[in-house]
Amino acid sequence: MVKAWIPTTEIVDASNIVRWMRDLGHVVDAENPAVAVNKFIRWSQESSADFWDALMLDLGVVWTQGYEQTVDLSKGPEWADWFVGGRTSIALNCVDLPASENPDDLALVGESEDGTVRRWTFSEAADHVDQLAGLLRSRGIRPGDRIGCLMPMVAEVAFAMLATMKVGAVFVPIFSGYAAPSVRERLEDASAKLLFTADVGFRRGKSFDLKSHADAALENLECVDSVIVLKRGDGSCSMTPDRDLWWDDSLQQEFADTSTEMMRAMDPALMIYTSGTTGKPKGTIHTHAGCMAQMGKELRFNFDVGKPDDLFWWFTDIGWMMGPWEIIGCWLNRTAFLVCEGAPDYPAPDRLWKMVEQHRVTHLGISPTAIRLLMRSGADVLEGIDLSSLRILGSTGEPWDPDSYRWFYENIGNSQLPVINISGGTDIVGCFLAPLPVPPIKETSLQSPGLGMDIDVFNDEGEPIREEVGYLVCKNPAPSMTRSLWKADTKYIETYWSRFPGIWNHGDWARVEADGQWYLSGRADDTLNIAGRRVGPGEVESALMEHASVSEAAAIGVPDDLKGTELICFVVLHEATIESDELREELKDQVTSALGKVDRPKSIFFVDDLPRTRSAKIVRRLIRARHLGDMNMGDLSSIANPDALDGISRSR
Repeated sequence: MVKAWIPTTEIVDASNIVRWMRDLGHVVDAENPAVAVNKFIRWSQESSADFWDALMLDLGVVWTQGYEQTVDLSKGPEWADWFVGGRTSIALNCVDLPASENPDDLALVGESEDGTVRRWTFSEAADHVDQLAGLLRSRGIRPGDRIGCLMPMVAEVAFAMLATMKVGAVFVPIFSGYAAPSVRERLEDASAKLLFTADVGFRRGKSFDLKSHADAALENLECVDSVIVLKRGDGSCSMTPDRDLWWDDSLQQEFADTSTEMMRAMDPALMIYTSGTTGKPKGTIHTHAGCMAQMGKELRFNFDVGKPDDLFWWFTDIGWMMGPWEIIGCWLNRTAFLVCEGAPDYPAPDRLWKMVEQHRVTHLGISPTAIRLLMRSGADVLEGIDLSSLRILGSTGEPWDPDSYRWFYENIGNSQLPVINISGGTDIVGCFLAPLPVPPIKETSLQSPGLGMDIDVFNDEGEPIREEVGYLVCKNPAPSMTRSLWKADTKYIETYWSRFPGIWNHGDWARVEADGQWYLSGRADDTLNIAGRRVGPGEVESALMEHASVSEAAAIGVPDDLKGTELICFVVLHEATIESDELREELKDQVTSALGKVDRPKSIFFVDDLPRTRSAKIVRRLIRARHLGDMNMGDLSSIANPDALDGISRSR
């Protein structure tokens, strides 16, 4: 591996993390900051309460009632209670205060698929949130109620989320592409009282009827008694009397109460359901103080936001945790962000890059899968596009392969920008691994643990290991960890705390190299056991993508009498690549050369696409089921491209 990022002394000195370290009395040598930063990370892990206390102070979080104790572990780490006795609100800190302190500063840019652009200042955004909060109260919403959101990624999702939190209710985002039964399952499980939706959405030049989709999910569902509909089409959709209200019409009235409800630190603000691709979706529960601590920390220090003219853009959906993460983290740090609807390569392959140029985006976050998609169009589409506004790149969702990482780093970052490759999950609405833009970052690595995250790599016996793959664990609780699972305490303990008692087991494979750089190898439940040897599919896929012909790959295991498991690979080739048996053998040799003879694939199949979730993760479980002829795969509504499953059946 080569070092992909070594900052200049000017970047080090101007960074938020070095400023904060110096404020706290830590000496930092700008010529060699890594030693001091690593020491600071260790301090944040070993002095957890002091760290989180100092963090909330630096973030400027305002409390209407101060907390008496940073953390109470008397019930065990599984049930840690943070900022005990404190009262605050995400809406207070992310809406009310920015509007009073920076009323005329840009807060939000929204671009529709047709190129229509709208902008809001912090004052204008706060007015919209206030009006929605008044509307929610007029519809009987009270603190603790759950509110669903089935909307495309348009600017209004930010107002819906923050108005929900302003009245003390719990926001439940749902992917707009879910099938009606999946939408209903989440709304019913959460006992949601109100749903935000839109009449139509747009993707790849086509509109889709979202309102009738919502109606199907709500049929005979007694808990939802109000639906607020954003009008984006011609207004011809069906509206149920007394239940449905047009968004804009509702905001024309005056509301007596637009105040911000003050909440206990650990009161729920956000409930995000896991995708459900591995069974019944689980509701993860996140709090006012926990969200601000984790999201605010990561945006401020890992992404170094808050500089003049910063415009942050993570290509995401409100149904993925990166949507709420971006909104809360940016506005807590008084930073504007961009949202857009549609695909990154429509109406043209250069859409995403032209948006960076047009809006002068400074931070761009995207998944490795999306980069591999955009790579298919080549670097020529970048010709004449000015990406000089960018100063930090971001990624998450899955492990990188070297070729795609290098393309992103060299072509989009001009080999001069750090790739802040983060990894955590819906269950902590943040990151366990998160690089800081100050120490060196090696190609494809995640550099280091996140600040305050006491993570390690364990073997099966629960012993720390280095330079080999093991379980990614967290040895101390953090404020943003899910507050159990919705109506499922036993499942919560079983999922996260049962394998290593008192230790959070995240379910990822990770390794730490001798130089201290961290890497991920995919999900532990994806691991293949081939002839008694454990290998992650990500390792196989990365080896395949080192071949110049391969755009994407997925590796699965199938039963074998001799080895127990045999390796089967599905490969998407770059355009104009000719499929052949000779190429198949080359690819098998590529894996053998990288991993050894035991891991030589039995078969290589060529496909046009791979099934993935709407958060861009390849779904190996479904690939395996379809390849083995199992057509009963359950709910596929979390899959962004279900046609790809038919392609697995027709694989060549």
